[in-house]
Amino acid sequence: MGGIALIARELGHKVTGVDAGAYPPMSTLLSEHGVNLTEGYTGELPAPAPDCILIGNALSRGNPTVEATMTTGLDYQSGPAWLSREVLSTRTVIAVAGTHGKSTTSAMLAHLLDRCGQQPGFLIGAVPSTFSTSARCGRGKHFVIEADEYDSAFFDKRPKFVHYHPHVAILNNLEFDHGDIYSSIEDIIRQFHYLVRTVSANGTLIVNQADTNLARAIEMGCWSRLEWFDARPDADALWTVCPQSRDCSEFSVRYRGNTVGQIVWPLFGQHNMANALAAIAAANAVGVKPADACTALSSFIPPKRRLQHLGDHNGLRVYDDFAHHPTAITATLDALRQKHPQQCLMVVLEARSNTMKLGHHLGQLGQALSAADRVIIWRRPDLTWDPAQLAIPNGSTTLEVCNSVEDILGLLNTTTHPGDQIVLMSNGDFDGLADRLINQLSTPN
Repeated sequence: MGGIALIARELGHKVTGVDAGAYPPMSTLLSEHGVNLTEGYTGELPAPAPDCILIGNALSRGNPTVEATMTTGLDYQSGPAWLSREVLSTRTVIAVAGTHGKSTTSAMLAHLLDRCGQQPGFLIGAVPSTFSTSARCGRGKHFVIEADEYDSAFFDKRPKFVHYHPHVAILNNLEFDHGDIYSSIEDIIRQFHYLVRTVSANGTLIVNQADTNLARAIEMGCWSRLEWFDARPDADALWTVCPQSRDCSEFSVRYRGNTVGQIVWPLFGQHNMANALAAIAAANAVGVKPADACTALSSFIPPKRRLQHLGDHNGLRVYDDFAHHPTAITATLDALRQKHPQQCLMVVLEARSNTMKLGHHLGQLGQALSAADRVIIWRRPDLTWDPAQLAIPNGSTTLEVCNSVEDILGLLNTTTHPGDQIVLMSNGDFDGLADRLINQLSTPN
């Protein structure tokens, strides 16, 4: 919603917003672009009356501002519907879908298209480090959008991505998530198939061959060009890779078995290599040569909070990561193990997503966290399960539970050692833990 507000502002609209608990970097970005936020849903509406009110999917009936909007009879829409009508209808849309990696892959695509002179528009659910904003209209014909399977609004329970009608769609992966609105993996596969139905016959689907759930979505019907990619070793697909370093920070890209480009970059991990492969394939579908795309990606810097290195402090290496699903946690920890195999690996986790809070992934979560040497979990008051009871099938992984972020800071202050690597994991602000930890580490005892 913040990105849509930025695009509306760029189009010349006066934009105001109402939110609760807005936090950086988006709150700062909105302020810098002249979008004023009111804190708290009091039911008061702007004066004079706005032409249109866009309602985010976090709100529902009973919210005072929602009720005031409906009572006054003002025009209201979902953000995806407004964006589709006002922006996407005249653009060549490249949509990036998947349970994991949407923001990073979208940022890669926007970056490489921009470096290749395409001046794309984009809407990304994170702030790309190579741009000053998470969204812009762009002057070129292409528009890159992070295509989320979450619902559009309380009055439109369809996934956001069915509004976008992409010419090119990346399907990165498909797992069970959003347990508050989907009851099974079959429900989500069906929604991804609906996205497939929206791609025209002259459009292109870029699909991860390694994901069997995506294969099931494609088997339900496909009417577009289909290109499989696969970042696994010795894969047999149209688009593949060949790693040239243990941590996947160097690799070659292959198309139909032939090397078409080389990437050397500061990122690491197989998951980032797979994201890059998908982005290169999508760019090729709109006319960007793979060699040019690889050259452009060599200067890519990941979005904030996507395994972001916050620096080395007092001998501790600190990372901040958005991972909030067991598979994403596994990918992050595997990447860190490959990068720093001898260092103690510590995870500090906030189980904040609705799916996490409801305990849908507890078995997988324990397995994912077993890759760490030490795990600290914040016992949020809204959890439906007790972190102290989490089963981690690894006798060498220690589990500690804290009732507050203050307790976490105190624990880290007294029990860490030079050489440890700490990765903070949350899809929210973690009560400001990242900044507070860096300040603590930077302050002499």
